[in-house]
Amino acid sequence: MLDAILFERVGVPAIAVVTEPFRATGEAMATSWGMPGYRFLEVPHPIANLDDKQLDERADRLVEEVLALLRRASS
Repeated sequence: MLDAILFERVGVPAIAVVTEPFRATGEAMATSWGMPGYRFLEVPHPIANLDDKQLDERADRLVEEVLALLRRASS
């Protein structure tokens, strides 16, 4: 989460991906680093029990949303 916030602070578009239980933590971190309202890409929890194929399938479904967020950040 912090990596994406730090990249954004220096003008590099970035996306932080968080699972649902960590959204509040991400929002608090963004606020404490001076970026309230920072947009996170939230994915279903948990992911630790998924195999590589399942993770790849989830990632494939997120590509368009990631691109849209990056385009919005750079405009």
